[in-house]
Amino acid sequence: MFKLFRNFNKKDVLLIVISISLIVLQVYLDLKLPEYMSSITRLVQTDGSKMIDIITKGLFMVGCAFGSLATAIIVGYLASYLSADFSRVIREKIFNKVQSFSTSEIKKFKTSSLITRTTNDVTQIEMLISMGLQMLIRAPIMAVWAILKIVNKSMEWSMLTGLGVVFLLSVVGILMMLVIPKFKVVQKLIDNMNNVTRENLTVIRAFNAEKFQKNRFEDVNTDLTNTHMFIQKSFAILFPIINFVMHALTLGIYFVGAFLISEALMSDKIMLFSNMVVFTSYGIQVIMSFLMLALIFMIAPRSQVSANRINEVLDSDISILDGDYSNETKECGVVEFKDVSFKYPDADEYLLKNISFKVNKGEAIAFIGSTGSGKSSLINLVPRFYDATDGEILVDGVNVKDYKLSALHNKIGYVPQKAVIFTGTVIDNVSYGDNGKEKPTLKKVKEAIKIAQAKDFVEKMDKKYESEISRGGTNISGGQKQRLAIARAIARDPEIYIFDDSFSALDYKTDAVLRSELKKYTKDATSMIVAQRIGTIMNADKIVVLEKGECVGIGTHKELLKTCEVYKEIALSQLTKEELENA
Repeated sequence: MFKLFRNFNKKDVLLIVISISLIVLQVYLDLKLPEYMSSITRLVQTDGSKMIDIITKGLFMVGCAFGSLATAIIVGYLASYLSADFSRVIREKIFNKVQSFSTSEIKKFKTSSLITRTTNDVTQIEMLISMGLQMLIRAPIMAVWAILKIVNKSMEWSMLTGLGVVFLLSVVGILMMLVIPKFKVVQKLIDNMNNVTRENLTVIRAFNAEKFQKNRFEDVNTDLTNTHMFIQKSFAILFPIINFVMHALTLGIYFVGAFLISEALMSDKIMLFSNMVVFTSYGIQVIMSFLMLALIFMIAPRSQVSANRINEVLDSDISILDGDYSNETKECGVVEFKDVSFKYPDADEYLLKNISFKVNKGEAIAFIGSTGSGKSSLINLVPRFYDATDGEILVDGVNVKDYKLSALHNKIGYVPQKAVIFTGTVIDNVSYGDNGKEKPTLKKVKEAIKIAQAKDFVEKMDKKYESEISRGGTNISGGQKQRLAIARAIARDPEIYIFDDSFSALDYKTDAVLRSELKKYTKDATSMIVAQRIGTIMNADKIVVLEKGECVGIGTHKELLKTCEVYKEIALSQLTKEELENA
């Protein structure tokens, strides 16, 4: 928790100091009220007292009350500002940290958990700061100051107040032991709730799995509700107990006071009565102070859990470290794998083993193999979504680990297996991102869309290039999403194109035309293509055949038909002998 509070800057610390000063002033004013009340009581019961004296004391009371109100408003405003600004800083730090995560770290935390940590967990800290600054600081100051005010008034009354405080603290302690373990469970259950809620409804409906998913959601929701109910029921006991202690203390003070007054001399009765009134006020102030502490104790354990979860993200080690190379290179568009092996973090077996090849500027290299052979994993090593476990990957003669990530990514136009479409217009989606050059012009965007064979459907939209695309591209088809994603890569004018099975949703005719146009446009760039279709890759300059993570063949389409049985089997499963002979 305190580690997280180091994110307060000097301005925040100054505001905290000002808030504490105002809280001390507020406590002073609140504790002056019983003194004026005591004076007014004595004046009322003393013969010969002047009305002006009573009115004067009353005006002082009113002044203290308004002064306390003004300081409370200012402290409330400062607490709200500090907590909201602190939350903004923490959310920004979490966001920036997550931006630096590799795919490995994302999988470690899970998307649903990162959402909870960025939202709900930060909100818990914000609530603690807002209420803590007003109550956590005020309560002990109030309690100590009030106790000092009453400690010499009466031993009997002091003992009653002490018993009330001890009883209250005992109840709070027992409740804390019961609910703190539950707070740890709550945040994980919220993670699960997010995870279930994010399931794809389209797939659920397609398989008539609404009932199954509803039951799954109900299970998670019930667990979360039951845990919250246990916590709330536990704390619900606290407030009746606090009220009981406050009223019992008042009754006890009056009972003891009545006995003391009846036994006192006539000259001391007025003073004892005045002291009893003051003591009652101070006693209630002490109990109220511990009530405020109890409220903080309700929030603090959950906030501590949230702080630990936030720190887990902020303190996590980054597996993909930024290099420092961003200079011009002698070569351009050259990719070389040297004895590259790779296994996922915490995995026992290697997914890729001893892969070596080189592709030069203007060449196209394709990767094919059975499902799970490591094709996508292999090309994901080039933009460093993961780092190779063994061996080297060179881009333009420089190890990818030495590049600044921004410099490396500026060389690459990447189209993933699942086309990623953002909320915004067609132009926004195609010109998305920073390529280290000027932002693509409208002319460039239109050219990229034309090459990607997306012009026809874009120009049929209501607003054409200004047409809005829904989040995730839900208002366009899978093939249209792929073409827009390809257009986005083209608009960057990169040295290296990476197509990770990016033509799978296209019909054969569109696929053929797109590849033909793409080949003309990218004749001076390097293309790395993962595909399942032989027709998509058969014209590549080199084809790498993968089988169980190993390279079992490399060459042109015709060469591999003669030398690689795995490739020949794949080809015969898709094409007839006549088609292969005519290819």
